[in-house]
Amino acid sequence: MNGLKINELYDLNETIAADIFKGHTYPWEVLPCIKEYICTLGAGLDPDIYEKKGEDIWIAKSARVFDSAYIGGPCIIDEDAEVRHCAFIRGSAIVGKGAVVGNSTELKNVILFNKVQVPHYNYVGDSILGFKAHMGAGSITSNVKSDKTLVVIKAKDERIETGLKKVGAMLGDNVEVGCNSVLNPGTVVGRGSNIYPTSCVRGYIPEGHIYKCRTEIVAKYH
Repeated sequence: MNGLKINELYDLNETIAADIFKGHTYPWEVLPCIKEYICTLGAGLDPDIYEKKGEDIWIAKSARVFDSAYIGGPCIIDEDAEVRHCAFIRGSAIVGKGAVVGNSTELKNVILFNKVQVPHYNYVGDSILGFKAHMGAGSITSNVKSDKTLVVIKAKDERIETGLKKVGAMLGDNVEVGCNSVLNPGTVVGRGSNIYPTSCVRGYIPEGHIYKCRTEIVAKYH
């Protein structure tokens, strides 16, 4: 299915974690690898740029981390990132250059590309957010189905078995998610697409589209 592949969603020049995607076709395939990858990558980071904080936590010296934030390892916070008041990073998280993790935002098993913003009351779990992706206040990724069965990626008439119980959202570069939206397990949003506020989204939203509701997904440029 076109639009779901790593090279169709992400500019790998905009993440410190580019190598994790090598040998994979779809982004959710790397979710089980994030924890181990961080430990390997972190051990080789330049100590002039990154400071090791506790066990398997590396924070760029140019990053700003508020005292009230909690950071669990393994974790890498890249240069010029900002982790704000009461953020909760549970571990297995890569926060890209210039990214913002806001007040009371929770991260778990994620890759945030450079310049990603999850600035207000967001939950992002088992997800990958592309360059300059932005989640509005209160928007979240739901990463486990209510019946606890394995997540299936659904795009038109195609179904792709992930083999994973936990898959959140794959947001392409420059995706905008409106406030208080829920991205259901296995949601994939193509580059440059917009999600209206208070939406409940599932499945695949093509690149360059606006999601208004389940029955109204329109191209941004005609």
